[in-house]
Amino acid sequence: MTAAESIGAAIRAVSAKGEPALVAFLTAGYPARERFREHLQAVARGADVVEIGVPFTDPMADGVTIQRSSHAALAQGVSLRWILSELESLRAADSAAIAAPVLLMSYLNPLLSFGLEPLAAAAARAGVAGFIVPDLPFDESAELRGCLDSQGLALVQMVTPVTGPERMKMLCRGAQGFVYAVTMTGTTGRNVAVPDDVVAYLDGVRSISPVPVCAGFGIRSREQVQRLRGHVDGVVIGSALVEVLERGGDPARWLSALRG
Repeated sequence: MTAAESIGAAIRAVSAKGEPALVAFLTAGYPARERFREHLQAVARGADVVEIGVPFTDPMADGVTIQRSSHAALAQGVSLRWILSELESLRAADSAAIAAPVLLMSYLNPLLSFGLEPLAAAAARAGVAGFIVPDLPFDESAELRGCLDSQGLALVQMVTPVTGPERMKMLCRGAQGFVYAVTMTGTTGRNVAVPDDVVAYLDGVRSISPVPVCAGFGIRSREQVQRLRGHVDGVVIGSALVEVLERGGDPARWLSALRG
């Protein structure tokens, strides 16, 4: 099984039991750079897949919570190179330290600055299973996909409620790991009531996707997770989890409370 395939396998193993898998997001180095490994391991204990945010100066898809965390992490000197070094060191010290597959969520500029071929090799050494790049259209992603494919890593595709039918089919066909189904237009962090039309949209994505479908943006309560049960394979928990870490809470316990 490749690293890319491990993402879908982890999600399906949970969704097969009738509950959405939890894809849990934290911003690398926030709220404290020196506690990154501790926070990462705590999140991984409660999640099925871990999504690590690479801090960026202009996180355009993210709401105020993740924007705040990104700017604070940058102020502490957190970078893509530092994150990969930390992950590689953690893996070398204990190969079982993080049981859940790990994804990096990054905007495109830090990846280009690093260099796409060296990035894919460094990510593989660090135990990263794939990437989410919200500002990279599928039509312009061939170079990155090729570099990641060479290392067995995934490039997750995102769809939205306004994605047209033909493009939806194309994105689902090209997705690796899972399809990230955005529940609303706009930025992350706002609470979403999950109305019937959103559920119907998610059912439609799931009906055509060959890989698991995970709903994200605004998911922050057990009620929302239960509402999505049977309509998606997993849910992405972002801003609400970052707020737990800000408060000094226990992320594993908080994530456990989201489950049925």
